[in-house]
Amino acid sequence: MKRGVRSMGTYKVYLAGPLFSLSDRSGNRVLAATIMDLMKDVRVELPQDYKYHGKFNDARFFREVYQACIRGVETSDAVVAILDGPAADDGTAYEVGYAVAKGKPVIGIRTDYRQSQERGCNLMLSRGCTTLIWRPAFDEDFKALALDICRKLRRLLKKD
Repeated sequence: MKRGVRSMGTYKVYLAGPLFSLSDRSGNRVLAATIMDLMKDVRVELPQDYKYHGKFNDARFFREVYQACIRGVETSDAVVAILDGPAADDGTAYEVGYAVAKGKPVIGIRTDYRQSQERGCNLMLSRGCTTLIWRPAFDEDFKALALDICRKLRRLLKKD
């Protein structure tokens, strides 16, 4: 059976990335929606939507959020990880490592034009990702980034 082929013919992609600011959250949502518009057989899961007992970021429910993130990676067919910033978000780095340990393909995304150790990232992330897209943010074009991601997803998800 091919990786990720589901009974309804859809693939699940987990979008790992910072989700703490308005620009993080709205950017994640735009990117997810654009990917799903371009690939009708893909559903992008946003962990920023995990809400428990009507609340976001309530310490009483951190265990549930953690478990949902773990489940999200485990049940995904691929992970897309936003690796921007002077250092990648630590939660995102954890999710990338967990996905790698679970044998999930990871597409790393770097739009930040600042350079770091290797390919713009810490080498543990650049080497951990199945593939890495480096697209400096100067063009401010979510659709072009989503097209790059979709090309990589098509190749990764169609493999045995």
